[in-house]
Amino acid sequence: MWAELICGLLLYRLVKRFFCEDDAHLNLHSSNFNFLFASAKRLEKLYRGSKVYVGLQIPDPDSASRQNIDLVLVTDQEAVVISVRNVSGFVSIDKDGNWACTNAKNHKTEHIPNPVAETKKLVSILEDYLEQRGVALPEGYLSYKVICPNPDFRSIHLDSFPPEVITYDQWTQLKPEQRSLYSGWIKGALLGGKKKMQESFCEKLNSVLSTAPIWDRLELKGNKCILGEFIEFKGRQDDLQALRKIKRSKVSRLTVQKMSIFGFAHSTVQLLCAPRDYRVEGPSWSSQLEEVTVRSSTEVVFQPQNSTKSCKYKLSSVISLSMSA
Repeated sequence: MWAELICGLLLYRLVKRFFCEDDAHLNLHSSNFNFLFASAKRLEKLYRGSKVYVGLQIPDPDSASRQNIDLVLVTDQEAVVISVRNVSGFVSIDKDGNWACTNAKNHKTEHIPNPVAETKKLVSILEDYLEQRGVALPEGYLSYKVICPNPDFRSIHLDSFPPEVITYDQWTQLKPEQRSLYSGWIKGALLGGKKKMQESFCEKLNSVLSTAPIWDRLELKGNKCILGEFIEFKGRQDDLQALRKIKRSKVSRLTVQKMSIFGFAHSTVQLLCAPRDYRVEGPSWSSQLEEVTVRSSTEVVFQPQNSTKSCKYKLSSVISLSMSA
């Protein structure tokens, strides 16, 4: 009997390790995404009236795949494609622009292909995508940056980094911008009575970016957000039956509110149904708020971005789930 119990325990641990992320990997994913969302929030504070789009997946016809863009900052003067690099240790750059990050504790070195060149490629991909959707950008309107927000980032030979790289020290020293009277790319045009044209252009650009393909977003307790792909729900059959209406084609976001029914812990899931697919002309269904009551033990199966394994999160630890069309 004891042998059977031990074998069963070993098998359980093996299956769990194979199919689900361990705590170390979860902490790593959470850390990366925390830097991403913290950077987006700070950029919107630095540039008043701006909008930052997080986790875009822009179709690339050349590679027949979607290219990930960490952030796109849109102000009334420009749009910036931003890559957020959670790198730490002593960072140097070679003649080809590749980075070498050496950990100060274990002295291990991680080699990173030229982040600036990779981010620059994303600019042309985004430009082509916007043009296909009817947004022709003025020349020089779209630029790119690489932000390193990790406080353990240490640069070797700072002068060797190109101006597109914002190191941690530079990141912390950024101040809210001083607005000029006219935006750079349309300087002088405002004097010609084209302010409304500029506002119309920015409105259209924001409209397109707000409906562009994005990663799914899972918000957890403890102020944690994870980007990736929602897979499915796991739980009791009656709960799964009630959750069948949560389909990617119909539900863009659900929020979790907890309640107690006759002393038993349950979760109330609010479903906010709204179209997100830009290819649909007008809403294909009316926006509505629905409620479904299921057990708190019901699990959300979610695969984090850049991970080959999926994770399970009980609804009791989930705040919200946003799904891209």
